[in-house]
Amino acid sequence: MTTQVGTDTAKTRRTLSSGGSEIAYYSIDAASEAGLGDFSKLPAALKVVLENMLRFEDGGRTVSTDDIKAFAEWAAKGGRNPREIAYRPARVLMQDFTGVPAVVDLAAMRDGIVGLGGDAQKINPLNPVDLVIDHSVMIDEFGNPRAFQMNVDREYERNMERYQFLKWGQTAFDNFRVVPPGTGICHQVNLEYLAQTVWTDSDQSGAEVAYPDTLVGTDSHTTMVNGAAVLGWGVGGIEAEAAMLGQPISMLIPEVVGFELTGKMVEGTTGTDLVLKVVEMLREKGVVGKFVEFYGAGLDNLPLADRATIANMAPEYGATCGFFPIDGETLRYLRTTGREEARIALVEAYAKANGMWRGDDYAPVYTDTLHLDMGTIVPAISGPKRPQDFIALTDAFKAFGQYIKGLRAGKDANPKAEMRWEGEGGAPEPVDIPGDEGFHMKGLVAGGDADRSQIHDGSIVIASITSCTNTSNPYVMIGAGLVARKAREKGLTRKPWVKTSLAPGSQVVSAYLEAANLQDDLDAIGFNLVGYGCTTCIGNSGPLLPEISKAINDNDIVATSVLSGNRNFEGRISPDVRANYLASPPLVVAYALVGDMNVDITKEPLGTGKDGQPVYLKDIWPSQAEIAELVEATVTRAAFQEKYADVFAGDEKWQAVEVTEQETYDWPASSTYVQNPPYFQGMSSEAGTIEDVRGAKVLALLGDMITTDHISPAGSFKETSPAGQYLLDRQVPPREFNSYGSRRGNHEIMMRGTFANIRIKNEMLDGVEGGYTLGPDGQQTSIFDAAMAWQEQGVPLVVVGGEQYGAGSSRDWAAKGTALLGVKAVIAESFERIHRSNLVGMGVIPFEFTGGDTRKSLGLKGDETFDIAGLSDVKPLQEVQATITYGDGSTKDVTLKCRIDTEVEIEYIKHGGVLHYVLRDLAKAPMAAE
Repeated sequence: MTTQVGTDTAKTRRTLSSGGSEIAYYSIDAASEAGLGDFSKLPAALKVVLENMLRFEDGGRTVSTDDIKAFAEWAAKGGRNPREIAYRPARVLMQDFTGVPAVVDLAAMRDGIVGLGGDAQKINPLNPVDLVIDHSVMIDEFGNPRAFQMNVDREYERNMERYQFLKWGQTAFDNFRVVPPGTGICHQVNLEYLAQTVWTDSDQSGAEVAYPDTLVGTDSHTTMVNGAAVLGWGVGGIEAEAAMLGQPISMLIPEVVGFELTGKMVEGTTGTDLVLKVVEMLREKGVVGKFVEFYGAGLDNLPLADRATIANMAPEYGATCGFFPIDGETLRYLRTTGREEARIALVEAYAKANGMWRGDDYAPVYTDTLHLDMGTIVPAISGPKRPQDFIALTDAFKAFGQYIKGLRAGKDANPKAEMRWEGEGGAPEPVDIPGDEGFHMKGLVAGGDADRSQIHDGSIVIASITSCTNTSNPYVMIGAGLVARKAREKGLTRKPWVKTSLAPGSQVVSAYLEAANLQDDLDAIGFNLVGYGCTTCIGNSGPLLPEISKAINDNDIVATSVLSGNRNFEGRISPDVRANYLASPPLVVAYALVGDMNVDITKEPLGTGKDGQPVYLKDIWPSQAEIAELVEATVTRAAFQEKYADVFAGDEKWQAVEVTEQETYDWPASSTYVQNPPYFQGMSSEAGTIEDVRGAKVLALLGDMITTDHISPAGSFKETSPAGQYLLDRQVPPREFNSYGSRRGNHEIMMRGTFANIRIKNEMLDGVEGGYTLGPDGQQTSIFDAAMAWQEQGVPLVVVGGEQYGAGSSRDWAAKGTALLGVKAVIAESFERIHRSNLVGMGVIPFEFTGGDTRKSLGLKGDETFDIAGLSDVKPLQEVQATITYGDGSTKDVTLKCRIDTEVEIEYIKHGGVLHYVLRDLAKAPMAAE
């Protein structure tokens, strides 16, 4: 990659001395001296964006001096100036679930540009792209020494087509690298190895230039790297593809909320407890679309691993990112994780020279502020279905009881369950539940008033140490190992109905757990290594034992999971589990020992020790001094350097994957994993116009907090689903279905999986869960079948939603699937940032209700017809008129706010999407020189 330099930026270019050498950089002080404004009070996060403007200023084609001056105005106006700017991140990060469809799109674009008479080689990433395969390993085997190898073997059996395709992409495209399976989770690999905090590259004159390391990623938790002062956030695959192809990201200068941390964590608490409180506070504050920057004296007591945990969960508190400025702790972490000393010296020198260093005098202007004394943090969990639902550990058992009581009293419980709750259902038959090493538990499978030796409401059937959020943090991982050690010494082990697993985010975690002799202790209570990947956190928890699954489903039991992840949305973790709780790794171990959410683990015993005495949580909880001592001894620079020495090589299995070398992909007709998508087939060379929406029917009427997991689930699916039927028709047995996430390279599967989450509720239907709606004949059918029937009649569709529509993951298929079903508009009360952008990127127009209107206040039932006018000359954020024709023939005119937010997004919609816009632009450019 060559850093582009604008024609008017020489006046802000200076030279920096670092490690005995000179390097150029773009100086914010020089911009002030040139009369562009006072930038001294900008937050460090915003200075990173400002530097980007200085480096790419080109006289106004994409970045003008007025764009730069707008940052000074931002500070002068108290942290607000929503000017549209064009931002260019330095690199792109992908994982395989989102990366496969992105590479599919690139391959299809090569076909498309050839069809338009262009050069296939124009379709190449211009910015570096790293794709880490981390989403594919599934927990089929657990709780024994063979689990890791057997899960890896099954991973390759299931995913060989995908891996061949990705390896082809690595050879076919420039600037594209693949980190093979079994290495780690993309965000942890990024934090521990790929990220540099300050990047260097040569510009068009050949001179070396230093600038902040920035990125976008096709995963919402790309934000994790902000803990190391690397500005990054998640985008949909379509937006990432545009960025890698040289398109700037159009965005508004964001508001920046300052979050002051003071004090220090007290004994018995963890970084996970802190982040769960931060999530609750920021969700309540409302920071969607904003940057959050953490500052204050408390940062002096906060290790970078804890900072990364907080930054990781920015999507859960709704912010674009949660940023930590560069300081001494940043340098310490870079040194520990094996970065070169010359790079560390450059980071310090650059940050101090360009006003990005957090020193004692750091006091920027913020749009708004919050404060938290870390000394007030208490042990906690979050759940049962949203990350922001913070529960102090002392209240966890009571909160679960209230949840069950409400669930059984409401529409969520089926009649059979309600009868049993009232004592009218009779006792179920006894069920044998097998455990490890010959241990069996024989007991009744019963309702919420069952004895705790039975499977009942609240039985914990999954306990998983997983996810980048916490496995990147040695303090909580060592803490989990020590809890396991002390439990083992007391004679405790997991309950036999609990599926336990350990899936670290990198191989370094295994190195220090083994160096501390803690892996043996974890193994002894069932937390064997199952793979290096996201696993349970993204729904790859694998099947429960058949007897347990049958008991849960036959008796409508509300089984629970406890995981050290970042997401616990409905239907995400396992189809057999309805209540999911986020917790620190040490608490995951503790809950596996007790096996029941109804137990107050702060007061009641976890079990009986080998001496016959009760064992309490306090008896096995390690002190902060114990944890710190082991972290200091085992988390070493040498371990990071060894494990990342040859990160792109892979094991023998990866090296044995065979691929052909050709610039366009030979799409295998029989593949059920990778198919040529229809986006660019038969595409014209010119853009169209934005057309009014006429006579649109409602495909789905949805409530608040509809997540991208609801819209496009990532987990398993059954043979009775449209996706399952598609595979059965192609002779794929259910055992080989894999997951929606693994099949994102096949649009036929993903269309059938759109709005197919097993927990989604379409309010057009009464109390029905799953991906169902009413078809043109008025009968209940799958959303996919209804959409296809409407398409055959030439009828456009709309989806209506509530608040925070599209929360959660950055998955582009939530927008792609929506578009392919024939949806022309999504009308909601509010949108989450990434999904709104993705909808625009796929040519679907987002609208928001105005004037207090909601689906409920308007009395919508789903039998309405929508007409939306004034779109042919629509402007960003313009209000337009819509007419709702109700089922009885009456009409109502309403005002909608069009959430096409910027001028460039207007162009995207006219072209039918951002990739169509890029493809037409590249096709018209001169052919590449020979």
